[in-house]
Amino acid sequence: MPARVLVVEDDRNLCELLELGLGRRGFRVTWRLQAREAIELLEADDFDVVLADVNMPEIGGLELCRRVVEARRELPVVVITAFGSLETAVDAIRAGAYDFVTKPVELEVLALTLERAVAHRALRQEVRRLQDAALATRQRGDLVGGSPAMKAVYDLVDRVGASEASVLISGESGTGKEVVARALHRRSKRAAGPFVAINCAAMPEALLESELFGHEKGAFTDARGAHLGLFAQANGGTLLLDEVGDMPLGLQPKLLRALQERRVRPLGGAAEVPFDARILAATHQDLDSLVEERRFREDLYYRINVIHLPLPPLRARGGDVLQLAQHFLARFADQAGKSVVGLSPPAAERLLAYAWPGNVRELSNAIEHAIALARYDHLVVEDLPFRVQSYRSAHVLVAAEEPSQLVTMDEVERRYVLRVMEAVRGNKTMAAKVLGFDRKTLYRKLERYGAIGDGDPEG
Repeated sequence: MPARVLVVEDDRNLCELLELGLGRRGFRVTWRLQAREAIELLEADDFDVVLADVNMPEIGGLELCRRVVEARRELPVVVITAFGSLETAVDAIRAGAYDFVTKPVELEVLALTLERAVAHRALRQEVRRLQDAALATRQRGDLVGGSPAMKAVYDLVDRVGASEASVLISGESGTGKEVVARALHRRSKRAAGPFVAINCAAMPEALLESELFGHEKGAFTDARGAHLGLFAQANGGTLLLDEVGDMPLGLQPKLLRALQERRVRPLGGAAEVPFDARILAATHQDLDSLVEERRFREDLYYRINVIHLPLPPLRARGGDVLQLAQHFLARFADQAGKSVVGLSPPAAERLLAYAWPGNVRELSNAIEHAIALARYDHLVVEDLPFRVQSYRSAHVLVAAEEPSQLVTMDEVERRYVLRVMEAVRGNKTMAAKVLGFDRKTLYRKLERYGAIGDGDPEG
């Protein structure tokens, strides 16, 4: 495609001459006799370079240059100035011009100058493209993987990152909920502000209230000084309420009021303090079930769940396991100063076969363990944690040929119950419906199997 040149010159004869001469040299020329007309055209059309005379009525070439640079920084401007007018040429460069040519205009010199300007624009556009691509990668942080499930996550992060809407990130323990929250923060208009996170399950109610809302000196026995709460600390940025499903029921109305009013009252304080922070929440719990059981306020649920972003468990991400393993391998090998570069095929097989109940966090732990034990340039099966080496699938064998492969009915039931729990991502309400149990029966069986822990959904 020929480069497009917009000529701005009040001499019609010179415009026609430049159109003819530059056209013969491979340029596509459009000309305007007034700068005002050129500015209007630039708002509606795209050009590769602007060629403008310095001396024009109303709006001169230098002023036009300033306006173009301000509105379209990547668009180069070449100015035409009188022969020997060095001062004007310097002024043009200061105004943002890419280059200048002198009258009388020599077409060969002008064509070379315009070619360099067009190449300069192409280079700037390529640099910007690469910067944008690098920024997009950085904004995803440690989000790694190309599975369809993760592509859906990336798409939602890209679409809602710049929004001010509250986002509820759900997923099993270890799926990377805080990593996704940080990716949302980096893509938001608040990226330059603070990212503040608090685990709502990690502290008692009184301490959690103080951490969130702050307190004044003397508000309680150990309050020796005033404390700025996390809502206020997150001003201009993002506040992540991690494990919000574990928030004490007595504190939930206060949280709801803070989110509705965008104001908090520190403990012991007489006045409310406004805050300006985007609210993200994360949970491994089935909040719908908690709302049904009146263990989580329905109005608070709808306040934090404007946009729902579910994270898939690692077992549902297919080959992402190996991509993540390689990602962690490179990180931990570098930290340990070891020249481990990859996975042996048998080790990769074991990683793919394992169910990863602890998800990405467990995989990271397993690779760190393996790097610590590694003796070769590739990880082998013996480097992996024993639970990964010795893992047996929970699939129920009903058509086995060998008697040694057959199991008792109790074991069949155990494997099937655990397989259903795996398939429904730990949602006990859904699992009970699939199995035909009531919830109490399911709880008893899971307790007998040792499958209920502190980190279990609804546990």
